[in-house]
Amino acid sequence: MINRRDVLLGTGALLATRQLVAAGRPLDLAYINAKVWTGQRDVPLAGAIGISGNRVAVVGDSERVRKLASKSTRLVDLRGAFVMPGFIDNHTHFLRASFGLSSPELRTAKTREEFVGRIAEAAKALRPGQWLQGGNWDEQMWGGELPSKQWIDAVTPGTPVAVVRLDQHVALLNSLALKLARIDRNTPDPEGGLIMRDAHGEPTGLIKDKAKNLLDGVIPRPGHADIDAAIGVGTAHALSKGVTQVHVTELDWVTHDSLRRLRQQHKVGMRFYSFVPLEDWRELDALVKAEGRGDDWVRWGGLKGLVDGSLGSRTAVFREPYADDPASHGIYRTPPEKLRELILSADAAGLHITVHAIGDEGNDQVLGMFEAAMRKNGARDRRFRIEHAQHLLASDVPRFARLNVIASMQPYHVIDDGRWAIKPLGPERLHGAWAIRSLLDAKAKVTFGSDWPVAPMDPLLGISAAVLRRTIDGANPSGWVPQERITVQESLTAYTTANAYAGFQEDRLGLIAPGYLADLVILDTDLTRCAPEQIERAKVLSTLVDGQVRFGSDRT
Repeated sequence: MINRRDVLLGTGALLATRQLVAAGRPLDLAYINAKVWTGQRDVPLAGAIGISGNRVAVVGDSERVRKLASKSTRLVDLRGAFVMPGFIDNHTHFLRASFGLSSPELRTAKTREEFVGRIAEAAKALRPGQWLQGGNWDEQMWGGELPSKQWIDAVTPGTPVAVVRLDQHVALLNSLALKLARIDRNTPDPEGGLIMRDAHGEPTGLIKDKAKNLLDGVIPRPGHADIDAAIGVGTAHALSKGVTQVHVTELDWVTHDSLRRLRQQHKVGMRFYSFVPLEDWRELDALVKAEGRGDDWVRWGGLKGLVDGSLGSRTAVFREPYADDPASHGIYRTPPEKLRELILSADAAGLHITVHAIGDEGNDQVLGMFEAAMRKNGARDRRFRIEHAQHLLASDVPRFARLNVIASMQPYHVIDDGRWAIKPLGPERLHGAWAIRSLLDAKAKVTFGSDWPVAPMDPLLGISAAVLRRTIDGANPSGWVPQERITVQESLTAYTTANAYAGFQEDRLGLIAPGYLADLVILDTDLTRCAPEQIERAKVLSTLVDGQVRFGSDRT
């Protein structure tokens, strides 16, 4: 069925093209002899693109585009290279990950000895008293034994350590860090958090979820110059992966404030959509009323809440107990009654709301809260989102479509967490794990991203994960829960047009169409025709944002 909104958007884009041509504006840049995936339903493939200023002016065959070129047009023969809309990443912890690019690499440590050795080497490079952070360790790499302060105390006597698990929901502290944070056997667990303790009641060094807030004010905050520089480093990394926009889903205003500073100085090289804490909806409402919602470089108006934790830390909330911990159903990061009131209030103010939910009970609760907001506050185009939507009750899959709630998912988690997910889930809950195929079949809107630094910011890895679902340990060559595999075309849509929709920008981003902003990525491989196993080996040749080459070279 043809969507009337699509027709209107297509008409508007056509008019924009005619206006460009009628005004006599020449093509500034033309790509010919390309394989273009436009993202458009009716004309998905093309052979050439013409760009005027920061907009796509024409999409068609090479002969047509050549005829519209002038002497001043930069004409580029792509020699069969693959062109598509720039990737949009729906979920990043951008500043943390950007700083992490210079942190110790713990994610690939395969033994306890290697883990400790990498921390020791990193500590040697720091000045005395400087905090060692980052890491993204994964205890599953060395068999599942959780680390403790005893592992690292001897190699970090003068260095406070706070290195996080790859899911960002657990941190390992050494004894010095525990002392500085005043965490001891008498420290109570904060609401929504947990201090892990040994048989004698002493902290082991592991703290979960909101217990990490005990480090607030203890670890020195970086200055504006360091923060802005880190954003620049992260931007360069994102562009190298073909990413032209990220949604920044943070629980503070630090990244948001940095992005606004950089935008005022005209120093942003890609697009950002900034989410701030749901608890701060009044502050965001005041900002929107005073200054609007930013522009297409740095936008705001979104809020992020959390209902639960993560599967790896056993803090995601499930209806039934964990298979490997029958005494636990997980923990609520925000008490349900409080989260419900925040959603109702922020929605009444007309703000855009997304909530992190991992466990099936957590997702069910949030869907109920969204439905309550719709009933109370009336009909409007609100585009509620659930970040991750990882583990779902069968009865909740069709609710996403019925309520028009966006499932904001990160497919790399399938092939990473899928290595060990059966331990906490048990076999009977696997059918609801990362149920991407089921959601799409139910006509739900599904969008993709990375959750960087929890997973690599690399859409090619994400597409491969969604299409093949082969866990990174090689144990599932036919796919982990293979009935939930999706197609390459569906994955490309989830990284482009669906994400533009999830950010209220589908009228200007996410497609290669006349009148749309010229955000493109050029690859050496045709993702629509290559063997699925080749997708993750494709190379980004060039990334364009706003019609300008920001990474690489388009001279193939």
